[in-house]
Amino acid sequence: MVTDQPAARPANPRFSSGPCAKRPDFSLNSLEHAALGRSHRAAIGKAKLQAAIDQTRDLLGVPDDYRIGIVPASDTGAVEMAMWSLLGARGVTMLAWESFGAGWVTDVAKQLKLDATVMTAAYGHLPDLAAVDFTTDVVFTWNGTTSGVRVPNGDWIPATRDGLTICDATSAAFAMELPWDKLDVTTYSWQKVLGGEAAHGMIILSPRAVDRLESYTPAWPLPKIFRLTKGGKLIEGIFRGETINTPSMLAVEDYLQALAWARSVGGLEGLIARADANTKAIADFVEMRPWIDFLAHDPATLSTTSVCLKFTDDRIKDGAAFAKAVARRLDAEGVAHDIGAYRDAPAGLRIWCGGTIETSDIDAMLPWLDWAFEAEIAAQ
Repeated sequence: MVTDQPAARPANPRFSSGPCAKRPDFSLNSLEHAALGRSHRAAIGKAKLQAAIDQTRDLLGVPDDYRIGIVPASDTGAVEMAMWSLLGARGVTMLAWESFGAGWVTDVAKQLKLDATVMTAAYGHLPDLAAVDFTTDVVFTWNGTTSGVRVPNGDWIPATRDGLTICDATSAAFAMELPWDKLDVTTYSWQKVLGGEAAHGMIILSPRAVDRLESYTPAWPLPKIFRLTKGGKLIEGIFRGETINTPSMLAVEDYLQALAWARSVGGLEGLIARADANTKAIADFVEMRPWIDFLAHDPATLSTTSVCLKFTDDRIKDGAAFAKAVARRLDAEGVAHDIGAYRDAPAGLRIWCGGTIETSDIDAMLPWLDWAFEAEIAAQ
């Protein structure tokens, strides 16, 4: 029997995993000081871009000798820039356990045509991290956005290694601790944990990565938007806000305001705590219900941002159709938008739990999930 609809509704039903929910205090009025109609190379534009870099360093605790740059094409552009600029100097190991990691494998094997060692795992699992060869360069995602599985920590990465580590951290930065001494290249986008606007990526380089850039020239031509060196030297201006192409100054302002909000909720520690609390609310819900579970097999690898769920009830006749129907029902009721599983992932739901989400909205949404599940079971 289907229960009545819950009385309470989330104040913000936006649980998309990208672009993600804006910060709770967002308003268009907060962008009134954006440098609109001004050159990004004018003093005001440069100052805002440099502030974005400096405040990123401060909030994430990035070491002083690491470079931070704002680059085109979101996290995808940043990862591609790293792979096209750095790989090929030595062997490379690719780790993939979900669709985005698999995409990087395709680019390295089919576009760069490198003979890579590929280590994969099914959705919900990680590859054997203990077997990774760090005499090679290693490319991996910290948090699998489409699988809800993350690496538990950086202990599997040796402090002393011959190869570089290239980490796609777009669903992890600002929500999880990143061990900078274990990461040579780290990328993310503004549109994820801080709920910024899309199209801009960040690339963070260790001194070891800079040494590689200045001592190695790839065998393939590099498009202008991937070029980090000139005449064998790092283009330092990129890491002072002199972007390769024209950024949106409106998006830059939004990122600066998001960083200010992050400081107001306790900085990195506060953001991590918010994501953890959101995920715990879902974990408590899952623990009490036999018909739903996490896609992540090992609790130690459970994402605290892109939380992926699967339905486990034997009464379900068509898992993919059922999951889509539940997501559509919640969307139609205006209580949870965009929570269907990623198109390449197993059937289920994906609920964003990053720091811009209020735990009260998770708490208000979950009884609706109960209701939608019962309604779809009855409708079969």
